[in-house]
Amino acid sequence: MKQTSKEKILDNIKLALKNKAIKPQLEKTAPDNLIFPPFNDSLEITFARELQKVDGKFVFCIDKNDLIQNLQQIVEEEKWESVYCTDDGINKILLDAEIPFTKFPEDFHQMQVAATGCEYLIARFGSIMVSSGQISGRQLNVFPPTHIIIAKTSQLVPEISDALLQIQQKYKNNLPSMITLITGPSRTADIEKTLILGAHGPKELYVFLIDDSKN
Repeated sequence: MKQTSKEKILDNIKLALKNKAIKPQLEKTAPDNLIFPPFNDSLEITFARELQKVDGKFVFCIDKNDLIQNLQQIVEEEKWESVYCTDDGINKILLDAEIPFTKFPEDFHQMQVAATGCEYLIARFGSIMVSSGQISGRQLNVFPPTHIIIAKTSQLVPEISDALLQIQQKYKNNLPSMITLITGPSRTADIEKTLILGAHGPKELYVFLIDDSKN
């Protein structure tokens, strides 16, 4: 049976994640000024592998309908009662998925799961660039125990420098007052050198990546 494009992408991602412990090595012929090794995989696979290394959870979605199905499945598995989201574009997706959500300030302190967008995804480190210029602002990146990020493949960039260049072009002379990176769930080992997740922010981080290359 011939594989669909989605099956090929998912197979490549699964294979890369199985081999996540294998660290790429610099080629002997690499120039002396090369700081990082070149990318051996696509940005999607590289990002997925690096995100998983820092305990993030990655879900690739071939299109919007696939995103809806994946969201429905995870909400059912995790038994989430509601999602807090202030982004009307994401709320439209939650509505189509028949997933209960709220955006009212009075529900903020009771939220267990929040959904936001992002500025860019940095493949090299599996990091997510967010800013106060987003509709979700600052708080939803920090307060919920579970943070869902919905992004598109067009937001993937290789390096941090690429993301900074893009965000400068996007906002021009009106840069957000806060631009930061999220790399996996919040963690600390300050107490007796024991790693604790969720100490200063979300304990779980999901990234749903939608393929918009055909749009």
